[in-house]
Amino acid sequence: MFDPGTALSRNLGPSLRRWRVLNRVKQQALADELGVSQSKISRWESGTSEPEGLDRSKVERLLLARPDSAADRALVELVSSNSTPVHLVCDLSHRLLAVSPARAQDWHAGVKELMDRPLWPYASEGIRTAEQSLGVKGWFEPHAPDIVFSTERADFPEMTIPESRIRITRLALSDGRFARLVRDDTARLA
Repeated sequence: MFDPGTALSRNLGPSLRRWRVLNRVKQQALADELGVSQSKISRWESGTSEPEGLDRSKVERLLLARPDSAADRALVELVSSNSTPVHLVCDLSHRLLAVSPARAQDWHAGVKELMDRPLWPYASEGIRTAEQSLGVKGWFEPHAPDIVFSTERADFPEMTIPESRIRITRLALSDGRFARLVRDDTARLA
C-alpha cells in the first residue's frame, strides 16, 4: 500500500528550502529553532539525508499548510463559495482546508466533521496511483504542472468519490507552504 509520507520524503528538501527562503530564515536560525546543526539542515535540503523521529515531526509541523494570511484566507473563501466541485487540502498531509458546497454534496459526513482532517483514508485506487506518479510528472518542481487523472467510484461511510477525471494544482501559500486544489476536469486528457 502506498504511504503518503513517501511524497514528503521525495519533497522534503526542496519544500524546506523554499519555506526557509520565502520566510527569509537562514539555515543557522532554523537549525537553532529545531535544535539541530546547520549542516544537518543543509543535508536535509540537499536530499543527502532526511530527518528522523522527533526532528521529522518538527519539520512536518513546520511545513503543514496553514492558510493564515489575508490572501490565503481569500483562497479558502473562493473555494468554499465556488459553485463547482472543488476542495483544497494541505499538499503534505491531505488535511482538508476548504470545500465547495458542490463537492460536499457527495459527502455523507458533515463538512465540520471532515474539516482539518486528512482525506487520504478516502482515496480511491485511482487517486492512490496518481499520488505515486507525482514525482515523475514534475509535481515537486518549482513550477509544478497541473496533474490530470481518472478515478473510479469509491464509496465510504463518510463520502462517495464519483467516477471522474480530477485536476490537481499545487499552490504555494503566502508563507511558502503548499496546498493542493482538487477539482473535476472537464477538458480532454492530453
